[in-house]
Amino acid sequence: MRKYFSFLRIRFINGLQYRAAAYAGISTQFAFGFMFILMYEAFFRSNISAASMTMPQLATYIWLTQAFLMLFNSWSYDNDIMNMITSGNVAYEMCRPVDIYTMWFVKNVSTRTAKVTLRCLPILIFAVFLPANMRLSLPDSFLTFGLFLISMFIGFMLVISFTMLIYITIFYTISPLGTRIIVTNIVSFLSGELIPLPLYPDSIRKAVELLPFASMHNTPFLIYNGAYKTEEAIFKILMQLFWFLVLVCIGKLWIKRALRRVVVQGG
Repeated sequence: MRKYFSFLRIRFINGLQYRAAAYAGISTQFAFGFMFILMYEAFFRSNISAASMTMPQLATYIWLTQAFLMLFNSWSYDNDIMNMITSGNVAYEMCRPVDIYTMWFVKNVSTRTAKVTLRCLPILIFAVFLPANMRLSLPDSFLTFGLFLISMFIGFMLVISFTMLIYITIFYTISPLGTRIIVTNIVSFLSGELIPLPLYPDSIRKAVELLPFASMHNTPFLIYNGAYKTEEAIFKILMQLFWFLVLVCIGKLWIKRALRRVVVQGG
């Protein structure tokens, strides 16, 4: 395991070098955060029902989404891995004394963690001092905050395990572009990344909450908001853990099958 931790540390330090990209990302996420909040506030003032969320809860959800966007977003993939597969350079990876699934998993963890480390604190600190209906609220208790941290960690691992499945599909396609477009739109809609799931009609929301996508993004932030009581929050965390184990098992079995049949063209 030492080699994987060493690789994680190296990739993390390398990711911290992109300060200008982080500053640009912070300004962009502030802009989108305010845009979403103003849009939803207009809905509230028009007497449109906001389901089980109040405006302060919705604002908190939006700022958490923006602060931890690089952990949970559905559109961030490692282009090096994708190019490695499409170009045939994955053959070099197969020659190394490492497990490819674990190595790529660690690579994605370190890259996303480095990006969010540079961005999250300025957004969170600024959002706490905004006006009442626009600010980031604090959790109700230390227990709620602890459950949120656990849920956020498992949700992050779940996002990476799902991303690994997308990489594996590239072994069977000529270009990853189509897969990325389809998956990004589906996951963004079903995970609560675009619209918080409590705002969905009950008939749709109850079905969507059973899928792994809700556990990636929606669950941690609703726990933070206090939308789930302690027992329900623990159940949601166990559901996250279940989906994580399922996706990891599928990914490990699938990549072994893909690597046994991989064909590299060229000389």
